[in-house]
Amino acid sequence: MPVVRQYFAGLAAAFGAFCLGASIGWTGPMEPPIKSGKAYKFTVSGDSWGWISSMLTFGAACMCIPVGILIAKYGRRLIMLFICIPYLIGWGLILGAQHSAMLYIGRFIVGACGGSFCVMAPVYTTEIAQLSVRGAMGCFFQLMIVHGILYGFVVGAYCDPLVVNILCTILPLLFVLFMFWMPESPVFLAQQGETEKAAKALKWLRGDNVDVSGELNTIIADSKKETASFKEAFSRKVTLKGLGIAITLMLLQQLTGVNAILFYATSIFIQAGTNLSADVSTIIIGLVQVVATIAAILLVEKAGRKLLLLISAIVMGATTLIMGCYFEWLKKKDVGWLPILAISLFIVGFSLGFGPVPWLIMAELFSEDVKPVCGAIVGTSSWLFAFCVTKLFPVTLDAIGPAFTFWIFTIFAVLGCVFVIFFVPETKNKPLDDIQALLSGK
Repeated sequence: MPVVRQYFAGLAAAFGAFCLGASIGWTGPMEPPIKSGKAYKFTVSGDSWGWISSMLTFGAACMCIPVGILIAKYGRRLIMLFICIPYLIGWGLILGAQHSAMLYIGRFIVGACGGSFCVMAPVYTTEIAQLSVRGAMGCFFQLMIVHGILYGFVVGAYCDPLVVNILCTILPLLFVLFMFWMPESPVFLAQQGETEKAAKALKWLRGDNVDVSGELNTIIADSKKETASFKEAFSRKVTLKGLGIAITLMLLQQLTGVNAILFYATSIFIQAGTNLSADVSTIIIGLVQVVATIAAILLVEKAGRKLLLLISAIVMGATTLIMGCYFEWLKKKDVGWLPILAISLFIVGFSLGFGPVPWLIMAELFSEDVKPVCGAIVGTSSWLFAFCVTKLFPVTLDAIGPAFTFWIFTIFAVLGCVFVIFFVPETKNKPLDDIQALLSGK
């Protein structure tokens, strides 16, 4: 099958998201041993742990714009491979931490490198994918993130903290092993005037017996447009509208509470007093997320982007409402299974829509000449929102309690429904020109 090579290349690039997911999953099960002093020769306070958790998202926010500039100048594949060097340095600091400051710096570096893939992997994947599989391949990023989160949950629950850190440190090396054999993006090669290399890469991706001349001519024509500057990108109404939609989707993605739940999953289940151990409950959440994301990939080209986003928002709103009710009125009753069920359904809802679809839409809304700039802006916005949520979640829990905290997430899920219905365009099976026309109101 011609698409198999595209899948291999897309999954190889998306393995960077697996590395990022493992960094996210690391946070939940590692909280108790680090706070207690079992993991290192030092302990940390609750406030310090909040900073250690959120430094990953802050690092990611700081790197999205620089990496957007780098991939536009030096290529998608090359920068993805180069990023693994500081990635290893970050995990090395976490592995050999002698003071909490080393954890802060290590988590910041790991976040900066992992967050880079939020820009690099979706751009690379959409540029190598043919139209018929673009939607499914656009979900590879989220698919690998959730597998990485599950990986972090499992090794964190059943391995010694030192082993956990080692098993996370080796992941960037595996990425290099996978990505080294993949071609550079044909779009980037065409933009650099490397027509023969672009044809060779496209031939490898589409199959040796496939005529790629028509697609190559289209890519070459598009490549003659110079990459837009920030000023040029913001001067187009269609680009501004696309940015508004993409950034708002990222804002809603975070304010419905997903990273607060994933980063603090273990402590949430401890506080909820579930019938299962907190570690087992956390792993169940990771498994549910993987299954639901696979379902989303199968559905995204059939159901469409808008329908999946709408279902996602409804499910997340209902389940965070239930979690608030549990903490306010039902915690003392014999319903310890309810938090596990509610959070599992929340993860199903998120993974079906607001997990993968905003990243897919981000890669679909923008023309090729503004995609690196706009992708960087949207990625930065997403991680800044994630930083605010992960840092403020424990503070909000202490200030107003878990019930009202979860009800705040419910309100944003309702707002998400409204936004999707009235403002998000359907991009399923639409070429770029049609999407741009749709945004311009034509």
